[in-house]
Amino acid sequence: MILVTGATGQFGSQAIDHLLSKGIKASEISALVRDEVKAETLKVKGIATRIGDYTDHGSLVRAFRNVDKLLLVSSNDRQAIENRTTQHINVIKAAKEAGVKHIVYTSFVRKPGFEESAIAAFQNSHVQSEAFLKESGIGYTILQNGIYMEMIPIFAGDNFSGTGTILFPAAGGSASYVLRTELGEAAAHVLTTQGHENKTYTLTNSVSESFYDIAAALSGALGHEVSYQPLPSDEFQSTLRQNGVPDPYIAMFSMWASAVAQGVMDVKDDTLTQFLGRTPTTVKQFIIQTYCIKHWCLGGAFYKRQAHH
Repeated sequence: MILVTGATGQFGSQAIDHLLSKGIKASEISALVRDEVKAETLKVKGIATRIGDYTDHGSLVRAFRNVDKLLLVSSNDRQAIENRTTQHINVIKAAKEAGVKHIVYTSFVRKPGFEESAIAAFQNSHVQSEAFLKESGIGYTILQNGIYMEMIPIFAGDNFSGTGTILFPAAGGSASYVLRTELGEAAAHVLTTQGHENKTYTLTNSVSESFYDIAAALSGALGHEVSYQPLPSDEFQSTLRQNGVPDPYIAMFSMWASAVAQGVMDVKDDTLTQFLGRTPTTVKQFIIQTYCIKHWCLGGAFYKRQAHH
């Protein structure tokens, strides 16, 4: 039995879809959910749901009974970063108590010097979670996933639709963006093939892109020039504040922009290519698919930073 945590979230639900596409029977997959009402789409597919919460040890032990492999999708707790570490450790302890044989953990891409980066606290949460998992005695596979490509429209915002300029304080830094669904597919590959025990994989694209590259790709896709202006961080924050963006989101955007500027996620690797059996989606392909080729199509709230938040 394979159990996927965070199963109603985007990563978990896509991982389940990829497991099904690889021929795993729905009866051999379980989904951990906090709210069964939100799991209707899983039930339609024949996926059994188990109720559990990362903060409730007892519920996790019950949910993990008779599970062989567990896909531990990292917590998206929006409170203090250390909450995530506590939740991951709680899951691992419960999995051991329930007799789970193998945990596949979705971590985050890392490179030397991350301790001095803008996302050091975020990274440390994964470092501590990985260490606890390795010391747990449970078989493990750690997937150090790259930054989601789906973050690009959120970082770029929608202001450039009128000004023709992306305003973001990422300097000339690059990152190796990857599609979330392709990372979910890689997780399904690890869960359904042999030879991954006690290994750590870097899952990033084979190329890295800066916001100058992103602006050039947008120019080609939209048929008019889009430029990138790397604002100073304080000016960027002031602009967002004037547009009514709440302070927690301003801090989040600034943190990730600084991390891109520092090159923290500029890690190129071919492992994802090997797991997918094809070249991962490029930023240029993603932009063409997302923004359309011949006409402007940013009407959806997903791409409107203010509306989204």
